[in-house]
Amino acid sequence: MPRIGFACMYRHPQQSLSLKELERIERTFNPRSTTLRWMASAGREAAEAKLEEIVEHNLNAQRVLLEYVATLPPMLRMLRLSSDLLPFYSHAEIAPFYRRAEMQSRLEAGFAAIGELARAHDIRLSMHPGQYCVLGSDKPQVVENSLSEFEYHADMIRMMGYGRRFQDFKCNLHIAGRLGAEGVRAVWPRLSAEARQCITFENDEKTYGLDDCLGLADLAPVVLDIHHCWIHEDRYIEPDDPRIERILESWRGVRPTMHYSQPPESLMELGFAPERKLEIPELLEQVSKRDLYAHSKRMWNRWTNRYAFQFLDRFDIMLEAKDKNLAALDFHHEYQRGCA
Repeated sequence: MPRIGFACMYRHPQQSLSLKELERIERTFNPRSTTLRWMASAGREAAEAKLEEIVEHNLNAQRVLLEYVATLPPMLRMLRLSSDLLPFYSHAEIAPFYRRAEMQSRLEAGFAAIGELARAHDIRLSMHPGQYCVLGSDKPQVVENSLSEFEYHADMIRMMGYGRRFQDFKCNLHIAGRLGAEGVRAVWPRLSAEARQCITFENDEKTYGLDDCLGLADLAPVVLDIHHCWIHEDRYIEPDDPRIERILESWRGVRPTMHYSQPPESLMELGFAPERKLEIPELLEQVSKRDLYAHSKRMWNRWTNRYAFQFLDRFDIMLEAKDKNLAALDFHHEYQRGCA
């Protein structure tokens, strides 16, 4: 059975409510954070109390979000967890707070409950460290910080009871950095066993495309982002492109995940109707390529949806859209209509 997932945050169906009311409803599901500046200004005791409150909220919020996902049809039981559950976990000045025995016990219990809930309802989980996780950097300190950041994710994965076998959990990275694949290979042995079990490499829209990721397929699976590929190569990758088979092989028998997004709905105001195939040369007559990087709220372009549906026989699809679960529900409904 194919899966369709969404990333990190919950959106309430009644988006016509006031912003205040939406925030009140949605905050139960969604993580909170703080800033280093505030923590430095607040004093140690107040800062640590705030961190404790945020961590407690975030662990509860992820459980509530998973409970919501568990109510969805099996095809929609796929979720990217937030990377911001433990603010500044890898920061040298904050790390000792998280290493305290009582905090470790709370984290282990909280994450164990998240993992148990996901397994009980067969929810496929993933994470996606942010833009500052650059294993291919030519700057040693950036590499060290990136390794710490990735191992922060590996710690969460480990506490949830994953990372025990190849791709029981997906933790996705872009190659990034001036050294690119060469830099990634150089630091690979320094990653923990759990990290190496879970890591995947995704093509980006600017620098490191699909072919670059396939060059690392001996290390880890390749996550095809069809939107990034479209922008990077100025064309849609066909479902029968020979590289698709190489992507499938990189997953070594595990069902692959791909990413799918669309450019913003504002293109409709320029005459690009939902049924129209979006072609890069035509778009660049009216917008810049950078304008195409941003994600839409919903999967509004139906031609592109039909294109994406062609991959569902072999891939699970993680949607990257601003309306999160609402976009996934719409996309799933459109897929079901097409299958009827």
